[in-house]
Amino acid sequence: MLRTIAVGSCVSIQGLLVKTLADGKLVVKVDEKLFVGMPVPQSRAV
Repeated sequence: MLRTIAVGSCVSIQGLLVKTLADGKLVVKVDEKLFVGMPVPQSRAV
């Protein structure tokens, strides 16, 4: 599943969800790299 995370205050990264950490952060994979950040809230379709 694709998820978007915030890395810092201005950078967001979208990638495949790898796992959720105990502190609420998500790990996503883009190509062969792993990134850790806070999840961006999902918006609901109207």
